[in-house]
Amino acid sequence: MKAEIEKVLTMVQEGKIDSEKASELIEVLKQKDTEKHVINKSSKYADKMLKIQVKSSVDDNVNVNLPIKLVKVVLLAGHNIASSIPQSEKYVKNIDVDLIIEAIENELDGQIIDVRSADGDTVSVRIE
Repeated sequence: MKAEIEKVLTMVQEGKIDSEKASELIEVLKQKDTEKHVINKSSKYADKMLKIQVKSSVDDNVNVNLPIKLVKVVLLAGHNIASSIPQSEKYVKNIDVDLIIEAIENELDGQIIDVRSADGDTVSVRIE
């Protein structure tokens, strides 16, 4: 971007454009640079995984790894399906899916949920 701004300033010095037009061009260059940074940041985040791990004291263990790109759709659908099955309803009724989606939309990283029961059961949700 620095080289492009220098070109704009050179055009002002040479009288090809006035200072007002130069200011507009520099502002456009800055906006493009900001957009490029946001896109790069989001694409790196999109390559991450949502990792859900359930460890049961009776060895009913579950590990789920989902690409962040698919999480919103899969998470909502999976939670709705699990909530309607009597055997799994008790396990998912207290999971705050909206909290996980909000964490993803705000590009949070690391541990999101960490639950430990008195029986030794654990639920862990991370973005890595």
